[in-house]
Amino acid sequence: MTLEITGLKVSLGGRDILRGVDLHLEKGRVHGLAGESGSGKTMTGLAVLGLLPHGARATGRIDLGGRDLLTLPPRELNKVRGGQVAMVFQDPATSLHPMLSVGRQLTEHMRHHLGLGRAEARARAVELLGKVRIPGAEEAYGRFPHQFSGGMRQRIAIAIALACSPRVLIADEPTTALDVTVQAGVLRLLRGLCDELGLAVLLVTHDLGVMSAIADEVSVMKDGLVVETGPRGQVLREPAHAYTRSLLDALPGEPGGPAEPGGKA
Repeated sequence: MTLEITGLKVSLGGRDILRGVDLHLEKGRVHGLAGESGSGKTMTGLAVLGLLPHGARATGRIDLGGRDLLTLPPRELNKVRGGQVAMVFQDPATSLHPMLSVGRQLTEHMRHHLGLGRAEARARAVELLGKVRIPGAEEAYGRFPHQFSGGMRQRIAIAIALACSPRVLIADEPTTALDVTVQAGVLRLLRGLCDELGLAVLLVTHDLGVMSAIADEVSVMKDGLVVETGPRGQVLREPAHAYTRSLLDALPGEPGGPAEPGGKA
């Protein structure tokens, strides 16, 4: 077990955003979290990192290595963010700082969390850029986000998230702004990194087609609750909940949703 979320509730402005979420993430596996906009998917990921909106209140338990993240003081939680749990956001154009070089954004938190010197941090940054398949990693290190395509920016965002060797990676709609071909490449990259590095990945998406390509387990959210959880093939082929079935029926193509892929993407 890597991350266990139990009875997570989040209230904001007198409204319950999450109403008792239970999720179990394991090392080396991708757990897909699906649902329509407003179902609570992103809020679940933000709650893990303590990045909730001002005024929000979270209760329940988020267990990482025997520690409840909801009870950690701010200084301890800052050590968890980026160091043990990292997040890749939906739009790299807004998550990457436009005025800072890729190298600066890669090395800044490595030096903070890992205590690396300038040369060590630079060498690791170049290695990470190569790992996420950025061409010419040495040159890319000194370039700025606007000099890369959307797909390359998302790969850079993934490299930044991996910089401090986290145990858990939360990917919030990481392929939404990408075309289909680039999307497939990013999904293959995430799957490969999960297998190679033994990451526990929480993949947040509204697209069950994405789930069919990468997830090991799938949870479906509706109105702040997880209404169904199970192995990918079971949930996508034999959904137990009517809401899951409606999501599958809404996908383009044949009724019943995406076909089970022949193997891992």
